[in-house]
Amino acid sequence: MSQLKRYQSINVLDAARERIRYTFDNFERVYVSFSGGKDSSVMFHLVVEEAIRRGRKIGVLLIDLEAQYSLTIAHVEEMFSAYADHIDLHWVCLPLLLRNAVSNYEPRWCCWEPGAQWVRDMPRHPGVVSDPVRYPFFQERMEFEEFMVLWGLWWGGDTPTAGCIGIRCDESLNRFRTIASKSKAMHGGKRFTTLVEPGLYNVYPLYDWKTEDIWKFHQKFPDKAHNAIYDRMYMAGVPLSSQRLCQPFGDDQRRGLWLYHLLEPQTWFKLVARVRARDGQHDWLQQDNQTTRSHMEVFLQPAFGIPAKENARSLYSSLSRLHRRLEGARVR
Repeated sequence: MSQLKRYQSINVLDAARERIRYTFDNFERVYVSFSGGKDSSVMFHLVVEEAIRRGRKIGVLLIDLEAQYSLTIAHVEEMFSAYADHIDLHWVCLPLLLRNAVSNYEPRWCCWEPGAQWVRDMPRHPGVVSDPVRYPFFQERMEFEEFMVLWGLWWGGDTPTAGCIGIRCDESLNRFRTIASKSKAMHGGKRFTTLVEPGLYNVYPLYDWKTEDIWKFHQKFPDKAHNAIYDRMYMAGVPLSSQRLCQPFGDDQRRGLWLYHLLEPQTWFKLVARVRARDGQHDWLQQDNQTTRSHMEVFLQPAFGIPAKENARSLYSSLSRLHRRLEGARVR
């Protein structure tokens, strides 16, 4: 992989701004795919910065997956409030199919499923879209990835459209290949663009940023909002490279499921009630210490290589102490 990387004389912040300027120069409609995570937040700041400079509005697509940290929701609301005059917001809360890797019996779960006991209440914001009639292409329980493409085509209409996506090559080999692919169609030969459908391109302004660059940005611009859940992850000892946000039941994401119990225990019990892992893990629903120990033994042991029950119980005790420390810091 390193042989395919060529370092330039420009820093990643200036390079990202150049890519964003190119995007505005060549596309009449520009939107940001926003998750509330650290990468898409920095990208959001930079794209809006250019939009304000040009006197243009951008679209913002937030696909709310229901099972989210409350601090993430607080962060996205802060961002939407700060940039309200410069964005066309679509905060999507519709029933979409997602991967459920914690169960062999239910390999899919549906966020915002009608009749289900949701992890959190439907957000009350003028930008929320909860009525499927709003989008003529929508079908209940459609796949997340399918919705992304169809929404971009719908929002762009017949106008050349660019969707800014906050992925970075260092995150995974698949994301590296998204940028480095020699077979993909690009706009103007720019490696940071990918043709999705005629008239619709994905743009990756931060593709060459490292995790440390994200936090250097916030150090340089402390007035730019960031998601405070990352502060809690850092206090919990989670390495910077492992601090990620996504729907919690995916194949990779389930390894961070335990963090909900530590960082937001009130959300944790709603999560395990929302998607039952009926292959021996249904006892999560009891809200007591013994159940949490049982979860540590059943789930964390195979996921993290914990060798024995005694170690799982020791881990539970350590996490409990750390949670009390985090709560104390939050109160102060």
